[in-house]
Amino acid sequence: MKKEIILVGDKVLIKPQQDSDKTDSGLYLPQGVQGKEQVQIGRVVRTGPGYPVPDSSIIDSEPWAQNRKQERYFPLQAKEGDYCIFLRKQAVEVKIEKDKYLVVPHSAILVLVRQALTF
Repeated sequence: MKKEIILVGDKVLIKPQQDSDKTDSGLYLPQGVQGKEQVQIGRVVRTGPGYPVPDSSIIDSEPWAQNRKQERYFPLQAKEGDYCIFLRKQAVEVKIEKDKYLVVPHSAILVLVRQALTF
């Protein structure tokens, strides 16, 4: 049975890169930072919808009214496939079908490395 992973709000699912001080894109982590495990490298697997944008019609009317509009979100900068450097302290480890992933709030991501499109 195939499972769908749905992240909530500004959360990002990351596959951590193990035992490396260099990303595939060429970024190096300093030995002191990596040794203390304050930051970690990984690849973005999936992102949540983003930061919720308040609906002004809810403020002007009764919150229990049924005429609510569809939810809107301010999108995240992180995209699937990006390499990222993030704060390990804010990550939550999860196992999905025997693989280890980290769920990180978007605000804990320090750097994104994305392949540039060339024509």
